[in-house]
Amino acid sequence: MAIYTTKAYDWNPTAGELLLEAFSRCGVRPTELTNTHLQRGQLAENFILVEMSNLQPNLWEVELKSIPLRAGTATYSLPSEIVEITDLYIRYGSPPIDRYINRISRTEYATLPNKTQQGFPNQFWFNRRVSPEITFYFTPDSNGPYSARYYSVRQTQDVQLSGGDTVEVPYRFLQAFVCGVAWLLSKSYAPQMTQDLFTDYMRTRTEAMTQDVENVPLMVVPGVAGYWR
Repeated sequence: MAIYTTKAYDWNPTAGELLLEAFSRCGVRPTELTNTHLQRGQLAENFILVEMSNLQPNLWEVELKSIPLRAGTATYSLPSEIVEITDLYIRYGSPPIDRYINRISRTEYATLPNKTQQGFPNQFWFNRRVSPEITFYFTPDSNGPYSARYYSVRQTQDVQLSGGDTVEVPYRFLQAFVCGVAWLLSKSYAPQMTQDLFTDYMRTRTEAMTQDVENVPLMVVPGVAGYWR
């Protein structure tokens, strides 16, 4: 028996189509929608993306970036959309050599007695301000050039209903996205459905998050460097 399938993998509804589905789950039909509905719907879609941006790391938002380091300069400004740094290594030499460096906390950075001491950077502090910054220790010396190459997680791109744009979430998160938007909208348009819609949102979000991982073995290695002088 022959089996016929579409052989297609490009289904990706627009933000407007997803919003119509979210409203329908709240019992609001498309013919009932007004400009106010659409304005509040766009807000709800962006609020759900804010929530998803707090569930880090989101693999689809991970990007490799690079900063050229300057001798005597410890602190560098980062793009405002960066919300987390997962890994960082220093590239130097020719041919290039990469050396992974560790992240420290604000408190650990504060305990360093001489923050201006120059050398090969082997630690960094990510300051999660509105305008984020990264500070290296040691302060880069003149033996470079050095470049800091880091994997960052940025915030999800904004939702725009005009123009038929899609939402910047992967296929496996589309159901969770719609459920989340429906849950937020129900608070205003169908409060009697809010709890059920929240349950749907939690279920679909949990399912999506279990697949948003790198399927590699977990290795735990003790940090013993401090014991050796």
